[in-house]
Amino acid sequence: MKQINRKITVTGTVQGVGFRPYIYNLACKMKLRGTVCNTGSGVFIEIEGEKDQVEKFTGKLRNKPPRLAQINTCRIQDNSLQGHEKFIISSTGGNATGESVAPPDVATCAECQKEIFDPSNRHYFYPFTNCTNCGPRFTIIKDLPYDRSQTSMSTFPMCKKCEKEYINPADRRFHAQPVACPECGPRAWLADKQGKEINDSWLEKSRQLLTRGEILAIKGLGGFHLACSGKDPGAITKLRERKGRPAKPLAVMCKSLDIIKKYCHVSPAEETLLCSPGAPIVVLEQKPSSSLPPELGPGLNTIGVLLPYTPLHILLMQEAPEVLVMTSGNITGLPLVKNNHRALKELGDTADYFLLHNRDIINRCDDSVTYIVKDKTMFFRRSRGYVPRPITVPAPHQKSVILGTGGDLRNTFCLLKYGQAYLSQHIGALDTVEGKDNFKNSLENFCRLVDAEPGIAAYDLHPGYHGCSLVHSIGYPASIGVQHHHAHMASCMAENGLDEEVTGIILDGTGYGTDGNIWGFEILSGDYKDFCRNFHLEYMPLPGGDSAVLNPWITAVSYLITALGKEKGTQTARDLFPEKAGEITLIDKMIEKKINTPLVSSCGRLFDAVSALLGICTKNTYDGQAPAELSELVPSSFQGPPEPYDFKIENSTIKINLLIKSIADDINNKIPVAKIAKHFHDTIIKIAADAAMYTRNEKGLNKIVLSGGSWHNRYLLTGARKILEKKGFEVYQHEKVPPGDGGISLGQAMIATYSL
Repeated sequence: MKQINRKITVTGTVQGVGFRPYIYNLACKMKLRGTVCNTGSGVFIEIEGEKDQVEKFTGKLRNKPPRLAQINTCRIQDNSLQGHEKFIISSTGGNATGESVAPPDVATCAECQKEIFDPSNRHYFYPFTNCTNCGPRFTIIKDLPYDRSQTSMSTFPMCKKCEKEYINPADRRFHAQPVACPECGPRAWLADKQGKEINDSWLEKSRQLLTRGEILAIKGLGGFHLACSGKDPGAITKLRERKGRPAKPLAVMCKSLDIIKKYCHVSPAEETLLCSPGAPIVVLEQKPSSSLPPELGPGLNTIGVLLPYTPLHILLMQEAPEVLVMTSGNITGLPLVKNNHRALKELGDTADYFLLHNRDIINRCDDSVTYIVKDKTMFFRRSRGYVPRPITVPAPHQKSVILGTGGDLRNTFCLLKYGQAYLSQHIGALDTVEGKDNFKNSLENFCRLVDAEPGIAAYDLHPGYHGCSLVHSIGYPASIGVQHHHAHMASCMAENGLDEEVTGIILDGTGYGTDGNIWGFEILSGDYKDFCRNFHLEYMPLPGGDSAVLNPWITAVSYLITALGKEKGTQTARDLFPEKAGEITLIDKMIEKKINTPLVSSCGRLFDAVSALLGICTKNTYDGQAPAELSELVPSSFQGPPEPYDFKIENSTIKINLLIKSIADDINNKIPVAKIAKHFHDTIIKIAADAAMYTRNEKGLNKIVLSGGSWHNRYLLTGARKILEKKGFEVYQHEKVPPGDGGISLGQAMIATYSL
């Protein structure tokens, strides 16, 4: 049989995922010879043996890689015979080129979970147990190639037992860089507010404290959590008061899947997502019988739930309350805390005790937040468990790396290189010094991991956003401003592989328009190079600007006055908000004299107004509160047919005076608020469908992308898809990046690429 030799270079997420042991064992099983090693550009394989076996080896490599691996390219080159006698794993070599990708963090596997509860195993009750199939990755890595010396585990020399596992290709801990045990690895301890270690067992004492209603700051995988009993209303209220978070929903960690099912409806797709290696928070609908305290999410029936994903969490929850609040450990508005000393300083007024450990977190990474719509995964926040895995996009040949700087609140950035889009973990708000520093440090780390030096930076056009100033402070060779909603449209196009003119139905809260007004309800058409604004919601005055955003009742008053006329509008407003009579007079004068009253065309503000009109939410204590609470009044999935209120589309403007009048009349006639809410949602769906039809008639476009934060609304999304598809449209939505501002950095980078 003819003998051949081939050189194979595999790029993608192929380091830290058991790729070399897989290759080694596959080659040995097939009686092939050669070598495999990690390099800065990926995994290099030289394989030698009988031709048919080498062909089979190559096929299995491409089609059945390890479950955590993601292959981007597999380059194969014929080579002369080298006379290898056996197959070996060679030492790592080469500098990072960006073709190899650092793997995401992975939830604890079943084998490791079994070991930490086995008294005969040396990992018994060890909170940092891991193997090749699980454990920290992105959060501990400094650089590629992914070796222990390049991680925060470099300060923990392996004991002989761990080293024996580490160097054995047949062991599941072979080259698991974070491998450790109680003898040689990191340790956990409990401390008081002053940082003094408490001598009691950290595990038993932490469980006791949580059971009696104390708040713990817990150092986890990508940063700190603030935790308390999820069944104790008093503890939850105390946490809210201390953190200054009166209503924003709190995520909970449940001991097991059975416990989650005790309180929530869980579909097969949701169960799969909860138990996936990424182990994200999944937003679920609570059962009518749920006894979870309403303090977890005032005004909401949905709740974000996750399973324990590290050994520390798993051990903690064995005897602690079966449901724990597990919310981000930070001062509201500041980045997630990742260092022990910063936690003691910043969280000392919130937490009663601190559960700490001494494994450094290199890259802070919040929990990902997801939900399922019609068996499709969607993201509120794409972070731990998914980052830094890239997304393949239809980018042209690039002369330089492109940076998309994202938005101002739910910020992520995007590095676009060779058709691969690397979106960062959730960065958060950029309106503080700490937020800007977090952006810069995270960007520096990301650039190092993917060997990227951006040549062009794209930023949002909003003059109040910090992306532009960050771009200029860092100093890139070139920069470009990108309109907010064009970026939304391009983001959805990119993740769906579209490279043609489409219609974009972009519904969100705030985006700076090319005319200097605030946009947010836009029917666009275009591609990556340019766009046209075909239809938009009529401009409405927003007295006080940001003050109205925080106080939806102000927006409601403005919409009433504008839609119904001064006399009837002000009287209706006084009837609905009698305690605000004096302020309503002031609002009327502000509108009349155009004092500090910007014009808005925004879906988010329209939702704010209707939520306030119905008495659902008159004050936003967190971003999107009024729309979120309003959406709770409608089913989670559209069934149809729609029952919309009247509206008009005149020229390019969507007139809503009839809509506002109808809602006011229904309120006056004491129509149930749930029925009004449904009619309102159906109206938005009908507006989107009619505008799409007009656009298709005029421009012949049949492909539609849906983007913007308002598409988090499940009823809107399922309803719009159903109606649009019934009319023959091809409809595309987000599944890989958030539809809100957490995804616009991808669109910015794509637009900048096509502008070259």
